[in-house]
Amino acid sequence: QVQVVESGGGLVQAGGSLRLSCAASGRTFRPGHMGWYRQAPGKEREFVARINWRVGDTSYADSVKGRFTISKDNDKNMVYLQMNNLKPEDTATYYCKAMNLVDQGFEYWGQGTQVTVSS
Repeated sequence: QVQVVESGGGLVQAGGSLRLSCAASGRTFRPGHMGWYRQAPGKEREFVARINWRVGDTSYADSVKGRFTISKDNDKNMVYLQMNNLKPEDTATYYCKAMNLVDQGFEYWGQGTQVTVSS
């Protein structure tokens, strides 16, 4: 079993910054990739950013390119999302997803952390 826990959400004014953290743990956890998704009220969950654990390749949704940066700490099995120049439309619950290579690629989700951007 893998536990995924997000932190770092909060309330920020437009133009501000936040840094989200995600910790994944488990006795047999070997990350293949980890990523961030978000879900705004009344909308479907959408992809935000992802990082490949071995080579460090990253990908981003067009809506966040140039503003958000995903990074990782291999030793701690943690992934971060630095969010700059936040906009009201970034308001959502942000979820971390971790893919476990040991578990046949099963993907585990965290409970989410709320980000609210005021105009």
